[in-house]
Amino acid sequence: MDRLIFPEGYQSLLNPKETQKATEYVRGRFQTNLGNVLHLNRITCPLFVTKESGINDDLNGVERKVEFDMKNVDGTAQVVQSLAKWKRTALAVYGFEPGEGIYTNMSAIRRDDDVDSLHSMYVDQWDWERVITEDDRNKKFLEHIARRVVCALADTQEEVNWAFPQINGSVERNTFIITTQELEDMYPDLTPRERENAIVKEHKTVFLEEIGGVLKSGQKHDDRAPDYDDWALNGDLFLWNDVIGCAEEISSMGIRVNAKSLTEQLKICDAEDRLQYPYHRGIVDGTLPLTIGGGIGQSRVCMYMLKKAHIGEVQVSVWPDDMVIECAEHGITLLT
Repeated sequence: MDRLIFPEGYQSLLNPKETQKATEYVRGRFQTNLGNVLHLNRITCPLFVTKESGINDDLNGVERKVEFDMKNVDGTAQVVQSLAKWKRTALAVYGFEPGEGIYTNMSAIRRDDDVDSLHSMYVDQWDWERVITEDDRNKKFLEHIARRVVCALADTQEEVNWAFPQINGSVERNTFIITTQELEDMYPDLTPRERENAIVKEHKTVFLEEIGGVLKSGQKHDDRAPDYDDWALNGDLFLWNDVIGCAEEISSMGIRVNAKSLTEQLKICDAEDRLQYPYHRGIVDGTLPLTIGGGIGQSRVCMYMLKKAHIGEVQVSVWPDDMVIECAEHGITLLT
């Protein structure tokens, strides 16, 4: 609980009953706005996939997946960690064309995630994916999509303010864009998290590009699995959270790997054995479409827009007993 933040004099602007109503409002309005700005269709998604499919997201490669055996199906089931790979396959199965896409409500369990003001073992996010062309595989297009997501966020915040006037929140529409290397050059003596806080505090809305590769310092800004985002064409979207005084990552997104970047990144990570899986073969042989996609944290968005100090105020999960007590002492009611 090193990252628990207790704002001085904090008092929620909504009681628990009002919070439930407002949370549902935020979720409903934002997913509609997101679908409109990115031309996405709502679909259903899996809670678990088979281990043998290779389709589960490996995140940073060290997280333990939640696994179980099945009565009537061979193999091992894994609760999804995200839907980065599954969505690309779904676009192929459903026959979507360039410019079209999907979004879905993803629920996941990340048993190794820290539990603090911004993190929970339960993950809920809007996972989205859209078919693109080879000509779209560039930074200009990636940045255009990131700005469209910001528009959806800002529009939703304005609607929330109208429905719940006591909130009076804001999302900075002007998105500052910077690469991880440029950020390291600006703040060479800071840690990656400290750099994020510094740049987001200044600009309020920041899209941080090129995550996954090694920087000039010999370190990575952050890890990324080698087999979904192209490390040269991805980024994280941050908003400055005034309530807890830090950068809040709202979304991770990217143009997905093609055959070239997939094989290069797998080689760097000594993970070329993954080329045996159907998903990876589909990228190499071109049967899977070129796509861009991302995940947007539902509870993170609700926390930000409702001016909450802890993600547990808008999400039911399991929390350490001492955290529940300590939060209550600081006016924070965790949902359990």
